Amino acid sequence: MELIDLRNNIDEIDSSILKLFEKRMAVCRQVAQYKKENNLPIFQGGRENEVIERIKSKTSDENLKNGTATLFTTIMDISKHLQQQEMLKEAAQPPFPAHIEAKLDSASKIACQGISGSNSETAAAMIFGSDKPFTFYPTFEDVFEAVENGEADYGVIPIHNSTAGSVTQTYDLMSKYNTYIVKSVCVEINHCIAVKQDTDISEVSEIYSHPQALSQCSDYISKKGFTPINYSNTATAAEYIANSSEKLAAICSEECAKQFGLKIAKTNVANVASNFTKFICISKKFELTKEADTISVILKLSNTQGSLYRLLTKFTVNGLNLEKLESRPIKDGSFDVMFYLDFKGNIFDKSVEALIADLSQNLEFFKFLGVH
Repeated sequence: MELIDLRNNIDEIDSSILKLFEKRMAVCRQVAQYKKENNLPIFQGGRENEVIERIKSKTSDENLKNGTATLFTTIMDISKHLQQQEMLKEAAQPPFPAHIEAKLDSASKIACQGISGSNSETAAAMIFGSDKPFTFYPTFEDVFEAVENGEADYGVIPIHNSTAGSVTQTYDLMSKYNTYIVKSVCVEINHCIAVKQDTDISEVSEIYSHPQALSQCSDYISKKGFTPINYSNTATAAEYIANSSEKLAAICSEECAKQFGLKIAKTNVANVASNFTKFICISKKFELTKEADTISVILKLSNTQGSLYRLLTKFTVNGLNLEKLESRPIKDGSFDVMFYLDFKGNIFDKSVEALIADLSQNLEFFKFLGVH
């Protein structure tokens, strides 16, 4: 038999599979209607396991058993998404908290980490305007605490850098505190080496800055043989250098160096010329801006074969673009992780509602973080 004949056979088989798939999905809609009328849950773990075991036992080729299990697991996942959409058609309340319209222009209590001159202040000015008063806190956690306890209406925190990657502490704090992401902005970061006016860069052996800034400029630091010293913030590092009697340097912005009367010894020291940091604005309430189109969630998957694959399938089935997938250790002595996800979508779209309902009902842990 020629290759063209074999391919024609495959096309015929695929057509038969497609017809059976569509027939199965039609029955699934009927199942969803029955569950809705009888107040039954979409997910029934026992039933799913029974189907998979039965399919595997009927698979005559031993080498195909895992493949058939994966195939029918995917089909059942698609079925559940379809049923979830059917169940939500007449739902009065969407599967996420009630929201209010964000009124960032009228905000009066805004928390930032660090001191004046920091990149967080630049991000806050982009969100709220430069004429607003900002309250500065020593640590990221202090900002989260201020927002959660009502001391601040909003907080501005860095979350990701285009060169050094994620600000892991921010992800950990989003899991710990009950806050929502309202908005995000990107700030172009232009790092420089700053020293006191009477200091020559050749006299310096230690360089201070936030760990992210040190990472973003690691090539220059290594080349020059500096010892990197972690500090809480680029601006506070610059302030420390300005008040120190030792021959030290800081990595900070040029504006920050000028603010503290420092001499700029070297400009553009980042590893990559185009260097941006994304900052998020957090609130205690779930607030929405008109332009919000990125949804953020935290979740925990069961430590079972194929659990991550099945999660990714949910986004594909709903036609949603997963923009970011970040994992962080749970820190309970195990090697389990939390996943932080960003995906594009309209929060009121039925596909998005179906996905959020699916995740919130069927996972060991799920937390909705907001839309920005």
